[in-house]
Amino acid sequence: MKFTLFFNFCLFISLSSCNIEMSSSDYTAPGTFTTGIEGPATDYLGNIYAVNYKNEGTIGKVTPDGKISLFLKLPEGSVGNGIRFGSRDKMFIADYTNHNILQVDMNTKKVSVFAHNPEANQPNDIAIGTKGVIYASDPDWANNTGNIWKITKEKGFELLEGQMGTTNGIEVSHDRKRLFVNESVQRKLWVYDILENGFVANKKLFFSFEDHGLDGMRCDDKGNLYVCRYGKGTIVVLSPEGKQLKEIKLQGQKPTNITFSTDFETFYITMADRGCIEAVKNNL
Repeated sequence: MKFTLFFNFCLFISLSSCNIEMSSSDYTAPGTFTTGIEGPATDYLGNIYAVNYKNEGTIGKVTPDGKISLFLKLPEGSVGNGIRFGSRDKMFIADYTNHNILQVDMNTKKVSVFAHNPEANQPNDIAIGTKGVIYASDPDWANNTGNIWKITKEKGFELLEGQMGTTNGIEVSHDRKRLFVNESVQRKLWVYDILENGFVANKKLFFSFEDHGLDGMRCDDKGNLYVCRYGKGTIVVLSPEGKQLKEIKLQGQKPTNITFSTDFETFYITMADRGCIEAVKNNL
């Protein structure tokens, strides 16, 4: 008992000195998803969707009261990564094995190819801009490089920047004026201005981390950016100006991506090492 109390006291001191809070809980049971759990995305009713429920190549659905079920199976050979909603009835999925962006009709569950590019390494995370523009990260893990793409139905994949670091998390700012892209291996987070035509300019370093990896990101309704620290087991919250506001300790060590509840009062994190979704009450 004395050792336990001493350990908890030391842990509290350690976390406090790093401005780290511990507040996550399990939203789904460990092992309900594979280690490839990613996505996730929230629809207008508050349902959460994430890839690789029980088996690779699937999409799982979790209702606001925590009930989980298989939403759909992707076409043969397709495995999803990032998920985003373009509208109430359109879900987009980065299909990294077949170099696609898939579109799902939420009413019929029909899956179609929105855009395809065999030259892409592996479409990874996606974000939605204005006028139907999709932005995708495209890492080449073997060579520690990556690209970012602008994707539309009319023109398909258009390269925004190539031969970057290992591009992974990607997000459009809450006001739709900026694009954030992080590099997992290099631990750098970049920001671009989004131009009227959907292309980007004025690249700047937004934040740089000293250790561990980076993965998915999301903006809240105040413009703050929430970054998954893969390997560290935390979520870092950055202000719109690029200042660290807080860091939240999770139960697992490998957060892959994040989504918010419809009211932004809770955020949900997919955990690769635990095969589940964790939840955190947001107090910002």
